[in-house]
Amino acid sequence: MTTATSPITQEDLKIPLAQGKSLWQLGFARLRRDKFAVVCTAIILFYFIIAALSKLNVIASPWDLKVAESYARPSGESFRMWLGADIFGRSVMYKTIYGTRTAIGLGLVVAAISVPIGVILGAIAGYFGGWIDDLIVWFYTTLSSIPNLLLLIAISFALGKGLTAVYIALISTSWIGMARVMRGEFMKHKDREYVLAADSLGASHFSKIFKHILPNVSHFIILNFSMQFMSAIKAEVILTFLGVGIQGTPSWGNMIDDAKLELARGVWWQLTGATVAMFFIVLAFNILGDSLRDALDPKIK
Repeated sequence: MTTATSPITQEDLKIPLAQGKSLWQLGFARLRRDKFAVVCTAIILFYFIIAALSKLNVIASPWDLKVAESYARPSGESFRMWLGADIFGRSVMYKTIYGTRTAIGLGLVVAAISVPIGVILGAIAGYFGGWIDDLIVWFYTTLSSIPNLLLLIAISFALGKGLTAVYIALISTSWIGMARVMRGEFMKHKDREYVLAADSLGASHFSKIFKHILPNVSHFIILNFSMQFMSAIKAEVILTFLGVGIQGTPSWGNMIDDAKLELARGVWWQLTGATVAMFFIVLAFNILGDSLRDALDPKIK
């Protein structure tokens, strides 16, 4: 006895292919189809390239050389004069580019150190529970109970002004949010079937934490990394504007701080250079962060 079968369509062939892909592959495929995410990624890469070229002294070097008269207005005669000159006749365009190097470096260092700290402490607290969880939660709850800005200012004052002090001040508080997220996720995942199956096969605590649970919550790490990167850039501007941040090195915070006294004289180009440069990278990170969440969060699948 034979049974009638419907013909295989192209859509039927796509189903097993999609099912054979991991969530990461499906997520990044969806991300590539998001035009806004692609544009924002290109903008961020452009900032990284500018920062790298500045680090190699290919562009914006030397930034402290007098190139024009004091407060010379912007002009299209040369690249360095596109944003005019500051009070000392230095190129505002060069200072803006050098500020990009400072911002990118700061964001990378703060995110690369604070995110792993938050992941490790949150994972340990959520997985083991008990007195270990109580101790870690007490520690970050105590830190977070202090107003963040006041804590950053106090640390910066204690360590002295400069880039190193800003690094330490931001890293000391930036890991708290990541630790809270990881703690909650590990508490949910540690009793799920795949972790219990690994435990029945004799998997160690290290294996269950880093080989089983962590890959399933890794999308939170990527999202938090992008948010910490952006938050570090904004925090530097605030700290420097308040006088406890970076000193002696061009940064967007220094430029905005200098511009507060220049606006009354009609000198707007230094403020414009810093704020426009910061606006585009913060906006790009905001949009890309939302796109990453939509593309990588397994709950949305």
